[in-house]
Amino acid sequence: MRAPYTQLYLHVVWATWDRLGLVTDDLEQEVYAAIRAKCDELKCPSISIGGMPDHVHVLVRLNSAVSVADLVKGVKGSSSHLVTHKVEPLGFFKWQGGYGAFTLAKEDVSAVAAYIVRQKQHHASGNLLDEWEQTQTEYSEE
Repeated sequence: MRAPYTQLYLHVVWATWDRLGLVTDDLEQEVYAAIRAKCDELKCPSISIGGMPDHVHVLVRLNSAVSVADLVKGVKGSSSHLVTHKVEPLGFFKWQGGYGAFTLAKEDVSAVAAYIVRQKQHHASGNLLDEWEQTQTEYSEE
């Protein structure tokens, strides 16, 4: 059976509960590893993962059989479960409900991946792309 050929690239960003600095240096690599593992499980290979203590950016090649909502639900759920059940069972960790998702062309993948990897430098210098930092909106843009 033949499978469809697609090149669907998606940049997703979401924040911690109330933008609290919950993704500490101690947790960062484990949270990113859980996100990467869930992306692999969903056959949506991660290209870049990065962020700040209060939010995370992920760039994936989206599997055509996986919806954006299912991808985000999966990676947020698995990473939150890891922290609350294995890493810091007595601590508080929660993602906010919203997220931002942006499609991009293949030729933009390198630039977006670099932006994600350099999150700490971009935030320190204030050199941010505001739209790519949006995690939710108060109204529908339809």
